[in-house]
Amino acid sequence: MEACGSCASRKACAMGSSDKREITIFTDDADAYIVGEAVNVSARRSMGIMAVVLCYVVPLVVLVAALAILIALGCNEGVAAMISLGITALYYGILGLFHRKISRKIVFTINKI
Repeated sequence: MEACGSCASRKACAMGSSDKREITIFTDDADAYIVGEAVNVSARRSMGIMAVVLCYVVPLVVLVAALAILIALGCNEGVAAMISLGITALYYGILGLFHRKISRKIVFTINKI
C-alpha cells in the first residue's frame, strides 16, 4: 500500500503519476529475494520530510523572499515576479546538480512480507 492512496493531491503530485516505480535498494542479502516477489519497501520518515523541505518548502521561501526583496527595492511587480520565478528555477537547477549526493542520503530498506 502506498501512502499516496489517500492523499487528496496525488493527481497533481509526480509520485502519483505512475503505477510503476523503480527504486534501487542496496542490501547485503540480495540473493534472498526473487524477481516478482512481494516485498515491503520503506524509508525513514525523516527522509520524506527532507524531500518535502527540499522540493516544496525551500523553493516557496526562495520565491517569496526574492519577490519581497525585489518589491522592497522598488522593482516593478511584474518584473519582480518574473525574476523571482527565475531565481526559483535556478534553485531547482542547483538541486538537480546535487541529485546524486541527495539520493545517497535517501536510503530505502526492503523486507519480505
